[in-house]
Amino acid sequence: MGLVAVTGASGKTGWRVVDEALRRGLAVRAIVRPGSVLPPALAEAEQQGRLEVRRLDLSATEALHAALTGCEALVIATGARPSVDLTGPLKVDAFGVRDQIQAYQAVGLRRVVLVSSLCAGRWQHPLNLFGLILVWKRLGERWLEQSGLDWTVVRPGGLSEDDSRCEREGVVFSGPDQQESDSIPRRLVARVCLDALSTPAAIGRIIEITSSPSQPAKPLSQWLTAQAPG
Repeated sequence: MGLVAVTGASGKTGWRVVDEALRRGLAVRAIVRPGSVLPPALAEAEQQGRLEVRRLDLSATEALHAALTGCEALVIATGARPSVDLTGPLKVDAFGVRDQIQAYQAVGLRRVVLVSSLCAGRWQHPLNLFGLILVWKRLGERWLEQSGLDWTVVRPGGLSEDDSRCEREGVVFSGPDQQESDSIPRRLVARVCLDALSTPAAIGRIIEITSSPSQPAKPLSQWLTAQAPG
């Protein structure tokens, strides 16, 4: 795989996507906001020359085009942060995703993985008290589905900071609108996103993921093969 871009790369899930990609020996371009502070692992990788970092506002069209030029794949790990501004999810999870899709189309690239959320699109959910976040996440998904790009949507459950769970739990995979609760370590989400990039059968799929100690560890490709008709 060629150069992988990750937007939202300084966020709690995004930096783990970058870190896991570097561990796999991939070339990565981390795209972060101008004022973002890189987590120590990424700051060290940048200093060592193992990571390219571009700092820009995603609404700056020319800068975003330049940042995506030369990349072979994109992981969109941007997400609205808790704020008194209830329009944040609309700006970030809908319009922000749309802007990234349009930029990717403009530079002629095709492969995109979007980190969304379990229950995306549901109106009656407590998370929607925070600016209708699940509604806008589904709108971002729809724009990606209609883009003509080679897309995958990954919908994780509740996100855990406990990376140690990765060694004790396996991923529970399902298709869209089949899981409603349970959590998953952010690092497992990162691994699934990267697995999706390298798995052609993941193209055009919405994949919901949680994790459980009772679930045997198995790769995404194995689950996708089991879903194939016939």
